[in-house]
Amino acid sequence: MNGPVGVGVIGCGNISDEYLTSLSTYPDVTVIGLADLDLSRARAQADKYGVAFAGSTADLLDQSAVELVINLTIPEAHAEVAIASVDAGKHVWGEKPITVDRVSARRLLDTAERNGVVIGCAPDTILGDGIQTSHRLMTAGRIGDAQTLLTLMQSSGPDSWHPRPAFLFARGAGPLFDIGPYYFATMAQLLGPIESVHAAGHRAREVRSVGSGPLAGTEFPVEVYTHVSALIRFASGVVGTSIFSFDSPVRRQTFEITGSKGTMAVPVSGFNGATEILDAAGDDEMWEPIPAQGEPRARGVGVLEMARAIRAGQEPRASGRLAYHVLDAMLAIEESIETDAPVAVQSRFEQSPALPDGWDPRAHTLAAHRTRG
Repeated sequence: MNGPVGVGVIGCGNISDEYLTSLSTYPDVTVIGLADLDLSRARAQADKYGVAFAGSTADLLDQSAVELVINLTIPEAHAEVAIASVDAGKHVWGEKPITVDRVSARRLLDTAERNGVVIGCAPDTILGDGIQTSHRLMTAGRIGDAQTLLTLMQSSGPDSWHPRPAFLFARGAGPLFDIGPYYFATMAQLLGPIESVHAAGHRAREVRSVGSGPLAGTEFPVEVYTHVSALIRFASGVVGTSIFSFDSPVRRQTFEITGSKGTMAVPVSGFNGATEILDAAGDDEMWEPIPAQGEPRARGVGVLEMARAIRAGQEPRASGRLAYHVLDAMLAIEESIETDAPVAVQSRFEQSPALPDGWDPRAHTLAAHRTRG
């Protein structure tokens, strides 16, 4: 099949705006339709973005023009929606995490393989020009051989600003599963598979309340650890220390790799941003900022890269296998907290090379575009 890849979006909540805004600028994909449990919300988003179809999940999956489903449902629904899409013969791009347990994630990947379709998964920040620039610098040996890793993600939590934050404190979320994938996918992209973890966790409060919007003041239960500390060992021998916290008034987003020739600060918090290098011989005031190289990218670029990979018969860089490894590592951290013991991470994946220089998300690369003139 040639031409732009037809996509359908299931789940029209807050994050759908970010996807639909960027997808409308990528000529190699076409948004065919939207679906949501709340049909009025699907219709409103369709009207807002000029999408012709809005309806139920079943109706969307019946659309033959939809080749790739973007699954933006809550984590607990990821597996059910993704497997239904795969059973309908659709490729699936999912929001993170891929699912909330290994059994359903493995079932999804196995079903996709049997049906000849492809799974991709957020976060696609690893395809942003910021992290891709870091990737190229790592490959070029800018900091020598990687040795250690430090990551910090600290905030007071999304309940202070999100209008409906309860799901972010439910099973499959919290700082580890909601924010952790950004860090673990970047770790995997730059440092390869994780071999084992040893972790501790803490829950500051059993109940939180909504801080903004029409539900402000409404209380909800906290089902997850809201502070997680982890020691991480990679198959390469690199060792790391990571903190993920929704319990801190101090806001930090740090991702530093130290190698034999220096330290690299990776812009893990978004798609763009400069990489910073501190040479081993320098002092702490001599960080060298290296601007991101490439066309600016935003949420949805992973869908685009996946669409192009599908047309080329290749595996996407933000693949289901990578997402499974990220889930496996996070579940191992959860298990380590419960057992107070190291836990091995069994899964493996193949690291992808950095995107080539000149990779342009807004280019017309698929045949039907070129024939339109």
